[in-house]
Amino acid sequence: MPIVRSSASDSTEGWWCDPTTEFAFVGFSYEVTPCQSLSQLQKDFADMRNTFHSRYVRIYGTCDRNGFYDDIITAAWDNSLGVHALVWFGFDGGSYWKNRRDTLFGTLHSNQKAAFVTRGVQFGSEPLFDDVLTPDQLAAQVLAAKSNLSSLGIPVTVSELAYGYQERGGAQSVLDAVDFINAHMLPFFAQTASTGDQAWPLVLKDLNWFTEYGNGKKIYLDENGWPSVTSSSVQPNSPNAVASVSSEHAYFTLLDQHCEDLKKVAGGGVGWFAHIYTDSQEPGYGIYDSSGRLKFPFAPKTSC
Repeated sequence: MPIVRSSASDSTEGWWCDPTTEFAFVGFSYEVTPCQSLSQLQKDFADMRNTFHSRYVRIYGTCDRNGFYDDIITAAWDNSLGVHALVWFGFDGGSYWKNRRDTLFGTLHSNQKAAFVTRGVQFGSEPLFDDVLTPDQLAAQVLAAKSNLSSLGIPVTVSELAYGYQERGGAQSVLDAVDFINAHMLPFFAQTASTGDQAWPLVLKDLNWFTEYGNGKKIYLDENGWPSVTSSSVQPNSPNAVASVSSEHAYFTLLDQHCEDLKKVAGGGVGWFAHIYTDSQEPGYGIYDSSGRLKFPFAPKTSC
């Protein structure tokens, strides 16, 4: 979590909290495909910070409007939020992600406040699972990004499922390259899924895999949640999996109940994001419904 200051200096040294102090709830995933206006970003980021005590916002999707990430920086700075920025590959193949990468990196170098807002850059979402790049190609992108951003002190990671690594033979080159681990945790899709309150063994299974192969690196659960409804793109792999508001609520309550367990995980404990801020961004996964109402009481622990 950034220290609140009135202006940016020349160095980020001492700016960010030690990652080992970051566990429990840290913030929201936030879909930017709608290309929100600066005023909307300000409103939503203020709500994240003031209502839910978020430290970070994790960008999901993409907006290719010129200057959009400058608006993200402004809104995050004004509301004392850090950002997990994203190089978005999308789901339609192609190489336009390279343009997005170069545009983002250009903004990170040109905007004076960028390094003081951007806690990390992700490559995603699920580039291994979606077979966008081979593990070695993805690792090379991570290493090149780390070199590009080294003068800014911005770390680099990949936003991915444990299964995405596993189905690529473990993709150890990627795990070795990243600075920290942004792990997707979507237990609703497990073959043994039932209800959100019963998901801990599924969470623990993936966490144990990441701790075994992650070289002791910090872990965040970034795309992390349980749906309240199914849709054409959200279908269970278990006949017992229940998509409901109560099951979504139960899943986040479960993470709260295991705060001490998450705190003990190697690398300084596990911080988790709620995916996603509102149902209008991804149906069923929001903390708010599409009308802007809270679907259930949500006041997660930010420490324990």
